[in-house]
Order: sequence, then C-alpha cells, then structure tokens
Amino acid sequence: MPENDSNEIVDAVEALVVTEAIEAAEADEIIEALEADVTTDQSIDAEADDADAEPTITFGDLGLPEGVVRKLAQNGVTSPFPIQAATIPDALAGKDILGRGRTGSGKTLSFGLPTLARLAGGHTEKKKPRAIILTPTRELAMQVADALQPYGDVLGLKMKVVCGGTSMGNQIYALERGVDVLVATPGRLRDIINRGACSLENVEVAVLDEADQMADLGFLPEVTELLDQIPGGGQRMLFSATMENEIGTLVKRYLSNPVTHEVDSAQGNVTTMTHHVLVVKPKDKAPVTAAIAARKGRTIIFVRTQLGADRIAEQLVEAGVKADALHGGMTQGARTRVLADFKDGYVNALVATDVAARGIHVDGIDLVLNVDPAGDHKDYLHRSGRTARAGKSGVVVSLALPHQRRQIFRLMEDAGVDASRHIVQGAGAFDPEVAEITGARSLTEVQADSANNAAKQAEREVADLTKQLERLTRRAAELREEADRLVARSARERGEDPEAAVAEVVEAAEAEVAAAVAAAPVAEERPSFQARDDRGNYERRDNRRDDRGGDRGGDRGGFRRDDRPSGGFRSGGERRDDNRGVPP
Repeated sequence: MPENDSNEIVDAVEALVVTEAIEAAEADEIIEALEADVTTDQSIDAEADDADAEPTITFGDLGLPEGVVRKLAQNGVTSPFPIQAATIPDALAGKDILGRGRTGSGKTLSFGLPTLARLAGGHTEKKKPRAIILTPTRELAMQVADALQPYGDVLGLKMKVVCGGTSMGNQIYALERGVDVLVATPGRLRDIINRGACSLENVEVAVLDEADQMADLGFLPEVTELLDQIPGGGQRMLFSATMENEIGTLVKRYLSNPVTHEVDSAQGNVTTMTHHVLVVKPKDKAPVTAAIAARKGRTIIFVRTQLGADRIAEQLVEAGVKADALHGGMTQGARTRVLADFKDGYVNALVATDVAARGIHVDGIDLVLNVDPAGDHKDYLHRSGRTARAGKSGVVVSLALPHQRRQIFRLMEDAGVDASRHIVQGAGAFDPEVAEITGARSLTEVQADSANNAAKQAEREVADLTKQLERLTRRAAELREEADRLVARSARERGEDPEAAVAEVVEAAEAEVAAAVAAAPVAEERPSFQARDDRGNYERRDNRRDDRGGDRGGDRGGFRRDDRPSGGFRSGGERRDDNRGVPP
C-alpha cells in the first residue's frame, strides 16, 4: 500500500476519534444540564409543598410551661390531639370552656394541663383546694389523677383522689396537709365536706368531666350542690359527649360566656371503628362468647348484671381463657387489682357491667363484645368508646338472639352506627365467619396453648429444681468432707481408730436420711393446667378469698345446658346492676 494512502487513513481515524470525543463531551454536558434542571424543579416543588403544608403544632406552641412540655416529650407526647390544640390556649387564658367530644378523644390533658399551669406558684391553705375535678366513677377519677400527677410533680403541685371504696381517713389527712388539685366523685366529696374536712371557698378552677355520665348515674343533684359552694368569678370547664336538657341547664347556670370546642360528636362515626351484629341461636351464645374471648389481644365483654359478669368470667376461666369480672359489687381494692391484671396482660378478657366500665381507659383494647344488649344508644356508645381510642382501630361486636334483632338494630340507628349483620350457622362452637371478624379461636386451640404453657412452666420448674439439687449436692459433699475430717481428728485425740469412727458416723447419717425419706408425706397432686395462670400460680383462683364477699365458684360450672333450656347464659332472676344503687 502506498505511504500516502496509509497517512490518509490514519488522519481519517484520528479525525473520527476526535469527533466522537467532542460529541460525547457535548452529550455529557446536555445530560448534566438536564439533571440540574430536574433537581432544580424538584427543589422548587419541594419548597412549594413545604409552603403549602400546615405547620405542626406542638405543646410548646400552646403556651404551656416549659417543664410540662419537657415532661410531655419524655412521655412520648409531642403533638396535641385536635381537642387539646383547640382547648388549651383558651383554658390558659382563664375562659370558661364547654367541650364536646366522645370518650377517648384526649379531654383529660385538655383541661388538666391548663388547670395545673394556672395554679403553679400559688399557695394552698389547709382543707381548701384551689381546683376540683369532678368525675362520675372511681376508676375515672384514678385515671385522671394518674394522667396528671407527673405534670403536677413538675410544677410542685399536690393532688389527691377522693372517691368511694377507699379510706376516707387518708383523704381527710391529705386535705388537712393541703391539696392543690382535688379529683373527686360527687358523693364522697359531699360527705367529706359535711364532716368539715374540706371547703370549696378557695376553688379557682372547677372541672366537670363526663357530665352526661353524671346525669345518667343520677349525680347531678350532688354536682349542683357542690358547684353552688364555689365562689363566683372562677373558671369553669365542662366536658360532655352529649348536650341534653340537664347538661344544658348546668351550662346556663354555671358557665359564663363559654368558649365551645367540639371535636367528635356523640354519634358513633369513628372511622377507625367497625360494628358487627352476630345473630346466634340461644344454644350457641355461650360457645361463641368463649371462642371470641379466646382471641389473642385484649377484649372487654359487656353484660347486664353483676351475677352475669361473675358467672361468665368463671365459665371462661374453666374453658381455658384468662378472664376476670369487674362490676360495682366489688370492693375498690378488688376492682383496682382486676384492672391492673387486665392492663398488665395477666387477664386477656374483662367481663364488665356498664357502671364499672364507664370511663375506663386501657391501651390496646381492640375488640368490644356486647353479650347483653346495651340499655340505650348512649350506653352503646360508652361501651364502644373503650376501643378505637386516640386514632387506633377497633371492632365492636354485639351478640343478638333472633328475637333481639329488631331491638338491637333500632339501638344502632339511634347511635348513628352502620353495623353489618352476620348470621352464625352451624354448631356455633367455632364459626369461620366469626373467626374472620373477631379473630376468635376454637377452645381446643386455647386449651392446647394452655397445656403448652403449663408444660413449659413445669419444664422451667424442673430445670430450677435440678440446679438447686446440684447445688445442694455439692454443698452436702463439702459438709460431709468437713464432718469426716473433724470426726477423724476427734478420734485421734481420744486415741481411737479414725477410720472406724468416720465409718460409724457415716452409717448413722445414711440411716437417718433413709428414715426421713420413708416418713415424708406424699405430695398432693396439683390442679390441672386449666386452673393455672400465666404466673405459674396453680391456686390463684381455687383457694383465694374473693373481695366480692365470698368464694367465687360455688355451683357455677362451665357451659352447662342441663339446667337452662336455652343453653345460653342465664338471665332470669338475676340482680340488675342498677347504676343508682352503686356508690361512685
């Protein structure tokens, strides 16, 4: 090939390479420019979104003291609920508040934190609290005090619960030393005032919580008597789920130009709560109840009477379910223990009457089961309010016998609830549709879990006893060696044969041990696994004396059908859990 042609080819290749490099560089520049434009557009869009988004309100923005805000953050509470964000600024300004919202909407901190903030730095005289919070039930009073006590401690304020079923002497003693905030039920507070142990003449802030429940329980005469003793010019806050005639009278009489805040209406329109009605045959009611109660998670079961609560709780226990009863016929100590067991997870199913369950707040209740229909739509809403609290989800299930369907659906309509209906077919011991709705489990599965737990506990006990036996065996060997050495030395000091002396002592000790083993009584057989709880206490229910006034159990058996033609839970002849007959 000629030299000129070769040079031309080389020049052409070099030119092509340079051209490709230039084009690649230009392409990179174009890509970088496009990427920069996209990034800029995204930044602009993000800035626009941030500008459009509403700023997050914190408790610090509401005007609360810095120490209270820090304590809230330590407890994991940073963003206020809607009713808290709406109410706290007006309450801090000293305005009268009329709050309307369903139970579980966060009202306690709405009135509690401003009350504490307004009292901070003041002086309280003996027997003369500066703030009172009236609640309809003992449990609610204790829950309010428990919720506010950490923040009262931050501000150096003293708080005391005054309610029935607890020692009046302790309450009077606390008042004599000075109490800033008194959380009370109306009946007990009136009794203490009549004894001259308390005066309301220095009350600056008065709060009436769950006013509609006060009216339902017949406490409004006591409430008005107490409010009449409070001097005018102070702050009044009233919270209620409904505003009926009696509540409206309280508002007009005691609140001055109140600021109204309404977050959740009294109707059952919570989007995170679903309602179901299970139509069951009488003979299937008890097995369906047990299957639902055996589900995993916390369940609260509502019944109409005290005797019904005790009986169903015992039947569930015998079926292998960790259950207990809660009603107004129990002492306050018993009610407190049952609630503590329920909160701590030692009890999964709580069988309660309406009067005992009003105002109860327990985290993690994701199902409410109405074994007996609620008395009216307000009771139904109060029952339902035990679940789907603070934005959580929950399910409300009502059992209906065929003749109760019309009554229950009329009640649902009055409550503003759209409930789905399901007819439970088959034997009723375990229905797939019930399991899908509620997470119900068959009693065989529950008993298998119970037996498995009992076996694990027994294995743990065996392992512990084995370790103890090994430790005691080593200790016995060490002591035997020490004893033999001392016996041998003693024999030598007496001029006797050491080996013979040791053999004689060992032989006597072995004979004594053999005699002790032969004389030891035979251990009685422990109860079956169904009577044993999670803590490993076999006789927790069998032998304990109950605070309800007698031994639980008696002739109440399992799901017996021989003495009840219907086969379900007995209802005739039972004492009703009359709200008016139970002290707060």
